[in-house]
Amino acid sequence: MADAPSGNADNKAADAFLAGGSLRHAPGPYFGSYGGRWMPESLIAALDELEETFEKAKDDPDFRAQIADLNKNYSGRPSLLTEAKRFSEHAGGVRVFLKREDLNHTGSHKINNVLGQALLAKRMGKTRVIAETGAGQHGVASATAAALMGLECVVYMGAEDCRRQALNVARMELLGATVIPVTSGSQTLKDAINDALRDWVANVHNTHYLLGTAAGAHPFPAMVRYFHEVIGEEARAQILEQEGRLPDAVCACIGGGSNAIGIFHGFLDDPSVKIYGFEAGGDGVDTGRHAATITLGKPGVLHGARSYLMQDDDGQTIESHSISAGLDYPGVGPEHSYLADIGRVNYEPITDSEAMEAFRLLCRTEGIIPAIESSHALAGAIKVGQRLAAEDAVAARDKIVIVNLSGRGDKDVATAAEWFNLLDKDSAESEIGKEGEQL
Repeated sequence: MADAPSGNADNKAADAFLAGGSLRHAPGPYFGSYGGRWMPESLIAALDELEETFEKAKDDPDFRAQIADLNKNYSGRPSLLTEAKRFSEHAGGVRVFLKREDLNHTGSHKINNVLGQALLAKRMGKTRVIAETGAGQHGVASATAAALMGLECVVYMGAEDCRRQALNVARMELLGATVIPVTSGSQTLKDAINDALRDWVANVHNTHYLLGTAAGAHPFPAMVRYFHEVIGEEARAQILEQEGRLPDAVCACIGGGSNAIGIFHGFLDDPSVKIYGFEAGGDGVDTGRHAATITLGKPGVLHGARSYLMQDDDGQTIESHSISAGLDYPGVGPEHSYLADIGRVNYEPITDSEAMEAFRLLCRTEGIIPAIESSHALAGAIKVGQRLAAEDAVAARDKIVIVNLSGRGDKDVATAAEWFNLLDKDSAESEIGKEGEQL
């Protein structure tokens, strides 16, 4: 286990930023007092091997060329930066641009990370990958990369999430993955990670844990961010090419935080760009049914890293809630905790109702069906735009807000149909899935 830092350790990055330095490419294992490697001794050798392999690969021109080729010719990058003109009318009149990660192969940003980690697994001689998934997007992406590279794939998914995301369960199985429903705890993402870690301990000799978010033990937070930095790099270059200037604000949804840290990274060193991460406010932060980890959480250790998490007075992790399976997680990546503490990123909650209204709005103004996860960022962008308009309605018309549209909403159609009463409850449950009930 890496040594824990002192309470005020490693504020050099914050000081450097305030002095005109850089917040980008922080290597870990700590981000301020967050991060580390709080893992059982049986996994330390595997984490050391992964870190060494990753560090060597980053400096290997052949590896970087492989990633670039896969991003372009397999994933379909660069993803588009699309102005949402009709949607913008509902966001105080600011100009809203969508970073279209929903157009990637497999339908979300998740493919960026899994391709990189699958290549690392091959370099380490592993023949099997395991993954956790909430909304199913990471599971689908993991199954896709495993099929492409000839790896056995097992995906752990909470039984409740299997029910909510039965379509993605079927997609994973079509791609050759074995999906294991997790029936312990709240039967959601946290519990899926727990079971995946148990599998890794038992099979570490031939298995790589393909973690899907920028959380967990070092080197996962820095490594997952590295593979997602392409989002922010593209968005920055695209907005400069299209508009000749940087945006005024960048917005992303945040559960564990992989899509968010990817797009944020392109703008962290630009003080003129305000950055917002929108957490799952669930039924409201005053109800106890939410996943607003940074808003109301306290520092603690979960899944191998110190970060903000939802916990009771005895330090026990408490259940989270969100209509979005991908944000239904009681923790957050350690770099996000650090960025919140130093004030570089603003983290705010978005309720289920606000997210679903933004979901419907994008459908009806732009003809794009977003993931419910991404809809939290859309709802946040509406709030940001309306605040700018309240300050100066005329000036707001020239403001630019980029939203990371992290995934498409095909998987969420049945949930949305039930929410908006487009189907009766029995029909909606049927759409959500006989597959889910069987699992």
